[in-house]
Amino acid sequence: MQAIEVKSVTKAYGEVTALRDVTVSFGENRIYGLLGRNGAGKSTLLKIIANRIFPDQGEVTVDGLPARENDGAQAKLYLMSEENLYPETMRVRDAFRWSKAFYPSFQEEKALALAQQFGLDTRKNKSIFKIILALSLDVPYLLFDEPVLGLDANHRELFYKLLLESYGEKPKTILIATHLIEEIAHVIEHIVIIKRGEILRDEPVETLLESGYTVTGAA
Repeated sequence: MQAIEVKSVTKAYGEVTALRDVTVSFGENRIYGLLGRNGAGKSTLLKIIANRIFPDQGEVTVDGLPARENDGAQAKLYLMSEENLYPETMRVRDAFRWSKAFYPSFQEEKALALAQQFGLDTRKNKSIFKIILALSLDVPYLLFDEPVLGLDANHRELFYKLLLESYGEKPKTILIATHLIEEIAHVIEHIVIIKRGEILRDEPVETLLESGYTVTGAA
């Protein structure tokens, strides 16, 4: 089965263990919610998948290819995070051109059209361009780390709308790491809950909902 496979991954920062023997997979053409509080290990997991940091133990594969230091695997995915990997002085339009050099599947015309929808001036550098860049890539795996932090309500709603439109046009695996659970409840199909570096739940949203009960009436 083609997927992102995380196998027995552990990562520590000094005395703090961010991930502890984590095993989880993200299959084809589904929208996942990676949920947990700040500091639960969400960002660390995504950075390991995207080869930005290395695990102390365990491994990650992307469609069977080792994710670590492997261009073939990394070309299949993109991580949108709070980190800005482009120079602060670079204009958005130039960032789009550079993205095309690294990701041949990048759709520059779509990115410019989305920039208009978001009201983004492409002559400047604004953090929202990272969302636009991600939505304009044709890769099998899109990873978002707290994508709507700092966005106003209208832009958050627009992001979720465009994300679903992109998924409808060409299904792909989308992984959204967030602590804003209520906002993505209507978007995700599968839920992975992480707490203190360990996976608590890994199941379809329907299964999770079926395990909840409401009791009403007199005590």
